[in-house]
This record gives sequence, C-alpha cells and structure tokens, in this order.
Amino acid sequence: MLNRLLDGFEDKLTSSKYAKIEKTSPDTALRDINELVEMDILEKEKGGGRSTSYALAGKRHNISTIAQ
Repeated sequence: MLNRLLDGFEDKLTSSKYAKIEKTSPDTALRDINELVEMDILEKEKGGGRSTSYALAGKRHNISTIAQ
C-alpha cells in the first residue's frame, strides 16, 4: 500500500478505499491505518467522522526507507 501512495496515489485515502485496495475487512483497514498514523507515516487530514481521510506524512520522514 505504501508503494501505491509513493507512486502518486492522487485521491484521498479513506479506510474504505484502503480496505478495497488491500482486499481486507474495514476493521482491519482501520487498524492498519491507525498503526501507520501512530508511526507518523500517514496523517489524518482535517475533518472527521465518515469522511476521515489520510495523507502521506512524507515531508517529515524518508518514506522510502520505511517502506522497505
């Protein structure tokens, strides 16, 4: 998934999109996303509730070394 984001995923990432892309349950998608947020790889964008979306926090980290 990180490779897809690094390769120019140009839409907002939501837990439902993550679940569809990764072919996993919505609960697993949300757990994965929350873990990536805790690791400062993704950051939650403004807003919330059902419209919560996430973006790469790449400016703060060298994502290419994390993705390996």
